[in-house]
Amino acid sequence: QVQLVESGGGLVQAGGSLRLSCAASGSRFSINAMGWYRQAPGKQRELVARITSDGSTAYADSVKGRTTISRDNAANTVYLQMNSLKPEDTAVYYCRIIVAPGILYWGQGTQVTVSS
Repeated sequence: QVQLVESGGGLVQAGGSLRLSCAASGSRFSINAMGWYRQAPGKQRELVARITSDGSTAYADSVKGRTTISRDNAANTVYLQMNSLKPEDTAVYYCRIIVAPGILYWGQGTQVTVSS
């Protein structure tokens, strides 16, 4: 089993920044892709950013230029640096890791609230 622990969410004013972290632990495993998703009230969960094992990244259009995803393979941790936050970024943010095709794990979610 793999456990994911997220941290770094909170309340921030528009224009501010937050850095989310997600650390994976548990049985022996290797991580392929890591990613961050978010779900706002009444909306479907959507991809924010993802990063592969070789460091390739992809971002949702809504966060491009404001957000950076990175990973520390030695620490099995993925980060999401979010700048110039907007009220529409308010959501619960979830990390997800893929350890093998079809085998993935989700974090418990961390709330990000951006006030106007």
